[in-house]
Amino acid sequence: MTVQTFTPNQTTTLETAKKTLTEQDKDQPSQAGHRIGFISLGCPKNLVDSERILTQLRTEGYDIVGTYQNADLVIVNTCGFIDSAVQESLDTIGEALNENGKVIVTGCLGVRENEIREVHPNVLAITGPHAYENVLEQVHQYIPRPEHNPYTSLVPDHGVKLTPKHYAYLKISEGCNHKCTFCIIPSMRGDLVSRPVGEVISEAERLKNAGVKELLVISQDTSAYGVDTRHKLDFANGTPIRHNLQSLCEALGQQGIWVRLHYVYPYPHVDDLIPLMADGKVLPYLDIPFQHASPRVLKMMKRPGQAERTLERIKKWREMCPELVIRSTFIVGFPGETEEDFQILLDWLQEAQLDRVGCFKYSPVEGATANDLAEQVPESVKQDRYERFMQVQQAISTEKLKQRIGSTMQVLIDEVDDEGAIGRTYADAPEIDGLVYLNGETSLKPGDQVNAVIEHSDEYDLWASLAL
Repeated sequence: MTVQTFTPNQTTTLETAKKTLTEQDKDQPSQAGHRIGFISLGCPKNLVDSERILTQLRTEGYDIVGTYQNADLVIVNTCGFIDSAVQESLDTIGEALNENGKVIVTGCLGVRENEIREVHPNVLAITGPHAYENVLEQVHQYIPRPEHNPYTSLVPDHGVKLTPKHYAYLKISEGCNHKCTFCIIPSMRGDLVSRPVGEVISEAERLKNAGVKELLVISQDTSAYGVDTRHKLDFANGTPIRHNLQSLCEALGQQGIWVRLHYVYPYPHVDDLIPLMADGKVLPYLDIPFQHASPRVLKMMKRPGQAERTLERIKKWREMCPELVIRSTFIVGFPGETEEDFQILLDWLQEAQLDRVGCFKYSPVEGATANDLAEQVPESVKQDRYERFMQVQQAISTEKLKQRIGSTMQVLIDEVDDEGAIGRTYADAPEIDGLVYLNGETSLKPGDQVNAVIEHSDEYDLWASLAL
């Protein structure tokens, strides 16, 4: 039994868009000549861009269709973060051209227009990331705006969403001020630009009113929110509020729904968020991309923070909020990484006892300065270190989940089928963390929040029954 939700790395998200929009469009006839197919690749930040474009298309009366054959034009929102993502994007553009013929490209890979044109010269138009107005202008050029009555073809206040109805991504800023040597995102998406805090709060309220039970706060660097505005004062519903993460979280915490923080750099002011988690204002969950623990490798990566000091802060955080769950991602096989560096990482991992961890083998990215820093680590060594890393973390995860057995936890249901229900606790973000299986509970519905007694666990998932 799997959760049938939007998966950002799928290349067939036309079907997802069709499923997402079916409930809104089932009584509206499709307009020949004004039908748009849409494919969204990459991370949740790209997904939010897709949702904004789709919302504007729907507002103007275009139909969103789920197959190449029924579309008059196809938009591909690309990813260009690593070489495998670039290839997937190029392959998807080619698939759309072969199946439909009329393709507009947008997204991160769009900043490398020459590379796209070299492979696919027949693409109609290309724009970079979060270029919503440019995408619409291009659509207008090839498919004029349809005549439609906005009073009989309404778009919800919260816009078009590609996630299930009960959770949504809330993007609070664009771009990033860091110059990490393995990353080219700043060259694609630019420097940090924070959204007005009043606008963010307003969107959160619309999402809650639409039935969203969980807000996933995302950006390239969530901790830096408001740095570019010098934390100026703004207003939300007439209440003054500053552009900083703590004030934003305090406001979001008043919504009475789950608020989950992603991509949080461990700046000192993150300490101020822990009391909000201890008080139940936001979920006691931090997604912090540590990337490594060796001081030498971190320096080559140009990553902020000191590994030893971070261990002390993690201990302090857990003392303040014992329920805190920390997830992170790491890179092994970074250019110049020695066995000693890798052992430092393993020792740090054992000490940190993180709850949820992802690991990636370093992949050269065109344009990343890390490619020229030092000698590349052989692929066989990368694979060996990846397996050893995951073996250590798997043991940590197994032991931590065992400690959940016998406890009662709130579970947000994601899917129900004839085998039962499947959901997540506060400790699990959709698509990336573990699941909770409630076998036989077929009367529940997606979006339900229930209390469940944990009865069994394995390396990553939990099994439970409804609390009496």
